[in-house]
Amino acid sequence: MKKSLPCFCALLVAGGSVQAQIAGWTFNSLSLSVSDTNSTSLFNVPADVGSGTASSTHATSTVFSTPSGNGSAESISATKWTVGDYWQFQTSTLGDSGIQVSWDQTSSSTGPGKGLLLYSTDGSIFTPVGSDYTILENGTPHTTWGGITRSAFYTFTYDLSSITALNNAPFVYFRLVDDSTISAGGGTVGTAGTDRVDNFTVAVVPEPTCAVLGGLGLLCWSLLRRRN
Repeated sequence: MKKSLPCFCALLVAGGSVQAQIAGWTFNSLSLSVSDTNSTSLFNVPADVGSGTASSTHATSTVFSTPSGNGSAESISATKWTVGDYWQFQTSTLGDSGIQVSWDQTSSSTGPGKGLLLYSTDGSIFTPVGSDYTILENGTPHTTWGGITRSAFYTFTYDLSSITALNNAPFVYFRLVDDSTISAGGGTVGTAGTDRVDNFTVAVVPEPTCAVLGGLGLLCWSLLRRRN
């Protein structure tokens, strides 16, 4: 029994950490053209993991840029936000079910303070998920975005497994919409206010068995450390 414990525990730790990522955008290799820095739209930003494209549409001409991300080299950022402007991410879930999305998002003090997640399977009719979420101002009292430390305060995760329309779909779209004139600093959204998004991920919700295995794996890891 003593000899088999390490091998058994190794299997548990490995099994508990598996999660199927369908598509992801880190923006770390994104290079914007001159025209992108002063436009109403940004199109066809390829996924860094899997397949799909990211985009953004604004009512007025906007400055897009790639400042530091949340613990990464780059994120995607834009100015001149009005209600209805959005970030969009498109991919396919063919062969997959039980979808979840997660991302990091922050604004400057005069950037958007309220966002709304919407989804679609045709790129035309979008359905909101829940109600508005609060976008935190970048920095104090939380960690300022930079290439070293990632702060979980800015991370949003939505379990969409109950939305069966997203299962096994050739096209799925997710939008992060500016849904209010209230800024992250509590005032009014200004034309120079920025909003950044990083680490947008579309994945399969981990099976409950994986979560159990993960817990057992941690227990075994603790036992192994005591044995050593």
